[in-house]
Amino acid sequence: MEILYLLIPVTVLLAFLVLGIFAWALKAGQFESIEREGERILEEDADVDSQTPVDGDQGTP
Repeated sequence: MEILYLLIPVTVLLAFLVLGIFAWALKAGQFESIEREGERILEEDADVDSQTPVDGDQGTP
């Protein structure tokens, strides 16, 4: 029974911490456009592929 005196406050503090982090993420705009991030990853791969040297060509020093 005494463990409940420790577990309940710790659980409440943890819940407030999670809610605080979630509120911070909402305010920072982390969830504005979820689909955009998936598209950005695909676009970034195309940009990286076009910049890599072909056939071991290292360019001029």
